[in-house]
Amino acid sequence: MDDNSRKSLLTFLSLMQKAGKLQSGEFQTETAVKAGKAFCVIVAEDASDNTQKLFNDKCSFYKVPIIVFGKKEELGSAIGKQERSSVAIIDEGFAKSFQNKMLTLEKIMKEFN
Repeated sequence: MDDNSRKSLLTFLSLMQKAGKLQSGEFQTETAVKAGKAFCVIVAEDASDNTQKLFNDKCSFYKVPIIVFGKKEELGSAIGKQERSSVAIIDEGFAKSFQNKMLTLEKIMKEFN
C-alpha cells in the first residue's frame, strides 16, 4: 500500500476518534469485542504474535471483522495517543466505510502491480 493510501486510512481513523467511535488499546478493544460493541478491529502489523493471536481468536469467535493495518506508532499517532496495538471501531457505518476503503485501495494496488 502506498503512503497516500495509508495516510488516507489513518486520517479516517483520526476522524472516527474525534467522533468518539473508537476504543483503543488491548483491554478496551477486547472489552468492546466481548460486549458486542465492536464492528471491526484493527490490529497493528507490528503487534506481538500473542496480541495478533488474541484478536484473531476473539474476532473469529464473536464474528467481528479484523484488519491488520499500520504500525503501532502510526495507529497511536492517528488517534492522538501513544502507540496502540489494537483499535476497535464501535460504529457500524464507520466500520463498513473503513473496510470498503481498505478493499478499494487493495484492489487498486493489485491492478497497478
